[in-house]
Amino acid sequence: MEETPYILSAKGITKSFPGVLALENVDFSLKKGEVHALIGENGAGKSTLIKILTGVERPDGGTIEFDGKKVEVRSPQHAQEIGIATVYQEVNLCTNISVAENIMLGHEPKGWLGNISWKKMNEQASKSLKKLGIDIDVSKPLGSYSVAIQQMVAITRSLEFESAKVLILDEPTSSLDAHETQQLFDVMKKLKAEGIGIIFITHFLDQVYQITDRITVLRNGKYVGTFETNSLPRVKLIANMLGRSLTDLDDLSRTKHKVEKPTEGKAVLAAREMGKTDYLEPINMDLMANEVIGVAGLLGSGRTEMANLIFGIAAPDTGELLINGEKVMHFSPLESLKNGIALCPEDRKAEGIVGDLTIRENIILALQARFGWFKFLSTDKQYEIAEKYIKLLGIVTPSPDQLVKNLSGGNQQKVILARWLATDPQVLILDEPTRGIDVGAKTEIQKLVLDLAEQGKSCIFISSELEEVLRCSHRILVLRDHKLVAEYGAEVDDQTIMHTMAGNL
Repeated sequence: MEETPYILSAKGITKSFPGVLALENVDFSLKKGEVHALIGENGAGKSTLIKILTGVERPDGGTIEFDGKKVEVRSPQHAQEIGIATVYQEVNLCTNISVAENIMLGHEPKGWLGNISWKKMNEQASKSLKKLGIDIDVSKPLGSYSVAIQQMVAITRSLEFESAKVLILDEPTSSLDAHETQQLFDVMKKLKAEGIGIIFITHFLDQVYQITDRITVLRNGKYVGTFETNSLPRVKLIANMLGRSLTDLDDLSRTKHKVEKPTEGKAVLAAREMGKTDYLEPINMDLMANEVIGVAGLLGSGRTEMANLIFGIAAPDTGELLINGEKVMHFSPLESLKNGIALCPEDRKAEGIVGDLTIRENIILALQARFGWFKFLSTDKQYEIAEKYIKLLGIVTPSPDQLVKNLSGGNQQKVILARWLATDPQVLILDEPTRGIDVGAKTEIQKLVLDLAEQGKSCIFISSELEEVLRCSHRILVLRDHKLVAEYGAEVDDQTIMHTMAGNL
């Protein structure tokens, strides 16, 4: 049988940013008429590779061939001109103008006086959408339609006027329900039958196995491998995605012998059928004093959503949350702070540090917010608090007045931890606290979690690294597809968790 030719081939792609090797000798190939999944956890290099393929970034090394010819993709516009179209998770069209205007923008049909022919534009836009099985009123504003329809409009525009041979779909189903996702898949199948190659970036493994032909896995900026979808078991895919890192941390006991058994009795924090529609399925959970509950799951499993509901960033619409037996009536981060709950967010750059403030100013932010801005912390008190936690956490800095943006990733993470520890929380939620920091800093933060438990604090520890979840937790919750699917004791092994994440248990 004749091999299907590659429409796109990237070999040895390398890209560095200041202090970060984002891609190292990465290969990727796409055949005509295939749906190819690009898979990896946060920081794997997916976004950087897509930016290189679409001309947003230029590679430091490696080559790209398109339709059999070597190319240098100079810009996103150049990528569109040669036939590479991208539809992003956030649709970048104009929601305040009509569907037809969005599709025909820059290609509007003209009447005999040179003015826009609205009738022709609506007819042509409607015809183009119907090719993909979409029959809607194209004269209505784009914003009056769902995100799913907006994505179809973006795809239609890309295919209609850019002569696309490759379509990149970046997390297209993250905001879609099951029916809308199936509608998108039907469109993808039509495009595949027409010979268009599709790169499908997603964190929903069920969808990977439902729609794709091949899978390429990246991890920590490196190429792991390319596999035929129908011959790769899910648990092997997950093993490839997660790898086996942190072997240098074996000095930390997985038996958690330092920490006493969690206090029995009333839960410090309890969720009872707590959930939010299209966000997180209802969960039940009890967190005891001096207990660390680990949360395992792939990107998009619902880990962060669970943290956000508990901390009040999002409000549940089902069930209830109890703190020391009292029902939470108002959900907000400030209310959570007053109730003794703190959250170290997943994205320290976007949601954690304030880079242009000093270490001292970053550390006292949450405490000052809890006191209120009319009860201002004195400068002497601010320095006292900052110096206490700089010493406690071993933050490497010449002074509390050092700007946080000038610190290493590990020290920035410690500053965020210091901010929340300064509020003296009874429950500390850590969402990926060791991501992107060196092994030494990982060790220190993991030891800190165990020390806090020994002091009577309770902790929810969320991490993509199974080894550290096992190492730091008394119990482990496993999430998949925004559902809590299993709970295990400390004796569970990583193979059991991976099988559970894959849906095999």
